[in-house]
Amino acid sequence: MPLKTFSNIRFKKKTTQRFQEFSKRFFKTHTEAMDTMLDFFLYNEISPKETLGPNARTLETNIKKRISALVSIIKDIEKNQTKPTTAMLQLLFEKTPAKQKRPRLMEVKKGRKISKDPFFTTSLEAIELRKEKNTLQRDLKETKQQFDDILFSKIRIVKSSFGKPKIQLDMSIEELESLRETMKTR
Repeated sequence: MPLKTFSNIRFKKKTTQRFQEFSKRFFKTHTEAMDTMLDFFLYNEISPKETLGPNARTLETNIKKRISALVSIIKDIEKNQTKPTTAMLQLLFEKTPAKQKRPRLMEVKKGRKISKDPFFTTSLEAIELRKEKNTLQRDLKETKQQFDDILFSKIRIVKSSFGKPKIQLDMSIEELESLRETMKTR
């Protein structure tokens, strides 16, 4: 059996105390604690001076949300942009002008009101619908941004010594009333 040898390293007293408390809480020996910490940094190829930011679960949920948002955007593009464009092109080819008469966008009939070409009206409707869709998407994006701001900066988890942890909203009454008014107008 190999002989266990020890070596001394000089640390400031405050750092030594912090390390000893950490080591006692998670490991059997100080050597095991130091080995595990060094292995962690070497295995994950990160520097101890880097900040990791949010934890892995938070990052995973954010990535999943963004991926699902991208999927919904792609589905929306397929549904609302590709198909209507195809339909408009088909309408365009169906409306190919005959050799005898050149079609006009608007024709005036004898003493009657101006009638619009059906292709022209459907195109205008499609443009208006696209404008409305873009406005709704912008409003939704702003609302989501407001929700994210509240969720990540105003809400915090309060751990209770009795029972389950609770969620606390750190917002003034004026901010809450302002938020309510904005939501009513949308």
